[in-house]
Amino acid sequence: MTIRNSKVRWGALSQLLHWLIVLLIAAQVALALTAKELPRGPMVRTIVGYHKALGITILALAVIRLAWRWMNPVPALPGTLKPYEKVLARLTHGGLYVILFAMPLSGWIASSAHGFPVRWFNLFTVPALTGKDLPLSAAMNELHYALAIALGVIVVLHIVAALKHHFVLKDDTLRRMLPGAQATASYEAAGGRAAKQSSRV
Repeated sequence: MTIRNSKVRWGALSQLLHWLIVLLIAAQVALALTAKELPRGPMVRTIVGYHKALGITILALAVIRLAWRWMNPVPALPGTLKPYEKVLARLTHGGLYVILFAMPLSGWIASSAHGFPVRWFNLFTVPALTGKDLPLSAAMNELHYALAIALGVIVVLHIVAALKHHFVLKDDTLRRMLPGAQATASYEAAGGRAAKQSSRV
């Protein structure tokens, strides 16, 4: 497997960033749910601190992933997809990228506007994005929660689509994002044809 993408397969770095972000998002959900169940105190502050640090990490990884995507070929969508399915696929991926940026930024702004510092694993404090503004902090917290719900919906749709391709349509849409898996010759041929019309969106 090469580091760079091809027209039919995601490269090693894209795969690493994809699955690392998936794991970090799962950790974020676990931290948020745990903090919600505990009474206010030192433990909650510690958990929230880790939640903020992971949020900054996800934001940085999202920047790297988007930059790498722009510098690499984007594997073509399966040629078997109908036009509306291709539009939905691109909208879903676009929505994921928007949320990967918007969620950490909304949390960062919420903390800054409340006057709370955002530290990265107690190694350094990231700059505040705004001065103290409690109404802004409340609005950003509400946005953060709404984005979390939207992310959950999109992730479920993304997983269902990937499983449908793998088990029902039996193409290599999921396999091309798995380390070590090889695309079939038929998929490579279909991907090659589709690549001529594929978009970087």
